[in-house]
Amino acid sequence: MNEDFSTLILSINIFLFWVFAVSAMDKDWWVEENNEYQYQAKSEFADTMKLRTKKLVLRHIKLFQSLPVTEEARIIGKQLLRSASSTGANYRAACRARSKAEFFAKLSITIEEADESLFWLEILGEAGIVEESKLASLKAETTEILEILAKARHTVRGHN
Repeated sequence: MNEDFSTLILSINIFLFWVFAVSAMDKDWWVEENNEYQYQAKSEFADTMKLRTKKLVLRHIKLFQSLPVTEEARIIGKQLLRSASSTGANYRAACRARSKAEFFAKLSITIEEADESLFWLEILGEAGIVEESKLASLKAETTEILEILAKARHTVRGHN
């Protein structure tokens, strides 16, 4: 009877081990699938932001081309063009970062450049070089991109 009891205990232990082992494997599998899905979502976010920052640069180029032919418009326009184009270029560079630290650094540059672009847009409007109403949409898009990138940087900082 002692052998039968030992065999029963051994069988129960093997069964419980198998149940827990399979449960653990199922859980790990689910986590991996979930991470893959999250990665796809991040990839979609990155692609969307690449497109948005590129369109933002193109809109700034069109604004630059439409500026009045004055010395101050030309100087401010060039500053705006540099910072806006740097926003798009550095975001693409951030997406190709080789480490979290490099990503964070490139993302920080992108945020600085977007903020500088917003500054130059404000100057163009407040100086009366371009009507504020004509700048509203571009300022709103620049501000939204700036806020999204700042939130992304904050999230990255929280995971370091």
